[in-house]
This record gives sequence, C-alpha cells and structure tokens, in this order.
Amino acid sequence: MNIDTQLTIYLVVTPGVLLLDYAGPAEALRMARDMGAPLVLHTCGPRTEVQTSLGTQLGGLEALPQHLPPNSLVLITGNSHEREDYATPAAQQVVLWLQTAMQSDTRLASICSGALLLAMAGQLDGLRCTTHHTLLDDLQALAPTAQVQADRIFVNDGHVLTSAGITTGIDLALYIVEQVAGAALAAQVARRLVMYTRRGPNDPQLSPWLAHRNHMHPAVHRAQDAITQHLAEDPARRWTLTELAEIACVSPRHLSRLFMQHTGISVVDYQQQLRMARAQELIAHNPALTQEQLAEACGFASARDFRRVWGRWSLGRS
Repeated sequence: MNIDTQLTIYLVVTPGVLLLDYAGPAEALRMARDMGAPLVLHTCGPRTEVQTSLGTQLGGLEALPQHLPPNSLVLITGNSHEREDYATPAAQQVVLWLQTAMQSDTRLASICSGALLLAMAGQLDGLRCTTHHTLLDDLQALAPTAQVQADRIFVNDGHVLTSAGITTGIDLALYIVEQVAGAALAAQVARRLVMYTRRGPNDPQLSPWLAHRNHMHPAVHRAQDAITQHLAEDPARRWTLTELAEIACVSPRHLSRLFMQHTGISVVDYQQQLRMARAQELIAHNPALTQEQLAEACGFASARDFRRVWGRWSLGRS
C-alpha cells in the first residue's frame, strides 16, 4: 500500500459477529477517511442483516462483491461463538467467496477469529499469522502449514494481515491508516480514539512510527507531528529544538522536559529513531542503496553521521 493511493476496504461480517471486532476498526478507518485518508469503506456479508454478539441487529449490509476493484483489502471480522457460527451456511458462503472472488492484488486481513475463515479458505497456507490466544491451536489445525505466531498483536506477512483479536483490531486499523496516509494521520486518529498506540515495547510487529505516542499532551504531539510529517515530505529538514518549541508553543527548555516526561525519550533520540526506521524501510525496498544515499534520504548531514547513529540504535541503546 502506498501513501495517497486510494484503498477500498471491504469489512466482512457474519451472523454472530463480535460487535467490537467490527465497530472498533470500522470507526478508526471511518475517522481516518473523514480526516483525509484515501479510503473507501464498505461493510458487507452473506446476509443483509446479522445479529451481533450483543443480540442487536446490524443491518444495511452490502452483498459480498463478486468483482473486487484494484487495490482492495478484504477485512474479515471475528465472532463471539466461532465454532458454532463458522459451521453455518452463511459462514461457509464467505469461505467459498474467499476462495473464488479474490484478485491477484487483493490484500486480506482478519480480526480475532476471522483468521479461522481465512484458514478454511486456504488463504493462510505457509504464511505467518495470528489470532486470539484461545484459538491458536484451532488456527494451526485449520492451516497446518501456517506459521502461527503467539503473543503478537498483529502479524504482517506480505499480502495478509492477521490480528490477535477484539481491541487489537484497532491497532491493525491504525497500521493500515499509517500505510495509506502516513504516521502523522494515524497518530491523530489514535489520539481521537484516546487509545495507546503501542501495546508492547518489544513487539516487532508494531510500527516505530507510532511509538512514544501513548500520551495526551498537545504540545508534545505538535512537535512529533512536525517531525514525522517533514521526514516523509522533506527528509533533509533537520529540526532544531528552538524550531520545534515554536511549533509546540512552549519554550525550548520546557519542550525538552515535557518530551522526556511524556514519551520517555529525548527530542534528539526520537528524531534519530524515526530516521533509522526510515532507513530500514528504504533498505527493505532497495538493498543496493549506499550509505551516502541513505544518509541523504534520511536527513543526515553525512554518511559518517548516518553510520554513527545506525551503530548506536542497532546495538539497542536508547
């Protein structure tokens, strides 16, 4: 997924849908769309109306599309009683649809037990994936060749994203927003949701672009937004503390104190971490890049500065 490329998302619900599995990610994606993310959202299923885990009805659902447009993502939500619910004709209709309607460029995602439907359709064979911790064995049984990951909020394996369940669906939605519209907008959505944007500091599946945003201080967020936005748009820009303090509307000394208090990291270290994250992304797409090219693309004054900072963070110092 590329920034500014429109992404069409189909949220798929089946009878017995766990309401938070659907509503949490759907609202996060809806907020992002309303804030400018290039998203088109559809909620669909095998029925035009389904009963949710709370006993309420969810209506107005679109039919499962038989022709998916380019650059689509199909997001399968989870259920409250998946063993019974997924044995129904409605759920099996979704499985058949997953086997027949996907295009070569269609991306797949699941929340909680929705991964079981992907497994039933053969869409997780050989892939790394996860689901709710109580369903890991079920997922492995349905997809024997899959590499089922425990203790992961979500797992990204190429064209398939799977999340651990329930509230982690919001983490997955924020990750999608970040990929489509950038880290700054994803952080804005997280703040509007009043949620932590990083659940576990040692979890490799979580984005460094959303790290250190688990606070509600507006001045610090203004400084962080400026850093992330310009790193994407103008990587050569090197912010001084005075410039960031002006944007944050506080003194440089006060910003330093606030930044450390609310993020646990200094302003300089925060900028360096993001520059390293940017470098890792560039290397992943083009391993042939030289250190000089990486230094320029990530806003370092020289290749020597790049090597120094790279060495520091690769050793895990903070």
